Amino acid sequence: MLTWGKRTYLMGIVNVTPDSFSDGGDYFALDLAVAHGQKLVAEGADILDIGGQSTRPGAEIIPVEEELRRVIPVIKALAALVTVPISVDTTRAVVAEQALAAGATWVNDVSGGTDDPELLTVAARAGATVVLMHRRGTPKTMQTLTHYDDLIGEIRDFLGQQVCKAQQLGIEHIVIDPGIGFAKTADQNLTILRELHQFKTLNRPLLVGPSRKSFIGHILNQPDPKQRVWGTAAACCAAIAHGADILRVHDVAAMKQVVQVADAIWRGNGYTS
Repeated sequence: MLTWGKRTYLMGIVNVTPDSFSDGGDYFALDLAVAHGQKLVAEGADILDIGGQSTRPGAEIIPVEEELRRVIPVIKALAALVTVPISVDTTRAVVAEQALAAGATWVNDVSGGTDDPELLTVAARAGATVVLMHRRGTPKTMQTLTHYDDLIGEIRDFLGQQVCKAQQLGIEHIVIDPGIGFAKTADQNLTILRELHQFKTLNRPLLVGPSRKSFIGHILNQPDPKQRVWGTAAACCAAIAHGADILRVHDVAAMKQVVQVADAIWRGNGYTS
């Protein structure tokens, strides 16, 4: 059981994709994905997030059958091997339903419950924890949809609306994510990190996913996502300082140290594992 407010939790990323922006193809085979998930847990991941559909800017949407083929065997295998919660990173109700049956207990929906309205019904029926993220458009179009009259206000209003929808369906465990890198410019991502505390008015645990993202590469002039670990560390520390409860990251071992020190500073009560 995760206890909010006591410490920052780490969600380790397992991309079962050939085309994710940072590690596409690295863990595409079942055995590699399962071994990677186990490694992340050993390094300190509190949750594993398994995804078969790349959500990078410009990504093609794959058939639902292919998404199922990629993620369900990995979830089944890891559910038998690890004790941390397993999350499925999907926007599709049928994928969520089969993932929850296979051993997942979280659904991480980057569309915030808008791509497939049935997803929230599926999650409610299973008693799953749901992560609702803010995004505009699709992976192909989202980076053309970055104009906001009130960046923080519009994101917060969307998340509040989707939280209400989820609650009306009976979902009790809801996490919100402002969607860094999704229909946001580099400067807007920085603003979100500075203003994270404004999302706390929604009274929901707050997930932030800055890991290796392009805004960090823009600042560092670093085109290789795997060389953005130190930049990710700085973004994660800022997120903790401004109220993040969960960090979704690739580099769990390194970010575990960031969390330990940042929690000791910003939460004031040290770090307990």
